[in-house]
Amino acid sequence: MMRYAPLLALLLLGACGLKGPLEPVPPAAMPVAQRGQTVAPTPAQMLVVPVQAAPQRVDDPVKKSEERPDDRFNLPPQ
Repeated sequence: MMRYAPLLALLLLGACGLKGPLEPVPPAAMPVAQRGQTVAPTPAQMLVVPVQAAPQRVDDPVKKSEERPDDRFNLPPQ
């Protein structure tokens, strides 16, 4: 019986899928439009991450395994 437990768990987990679009709980309402906008954003628009929130890392200019140029400001601690 115990060896079938993971299979049973996967079947139960697969049975709880989404059946329709997400809606707020009845006493709550969708977010109002932001100041300066005439239309409130849709849930799909709110899930899009802006580029400024997740920028790409560009802090290491060396892309290949090569010798770094000499840095005159890289001094040992005093």
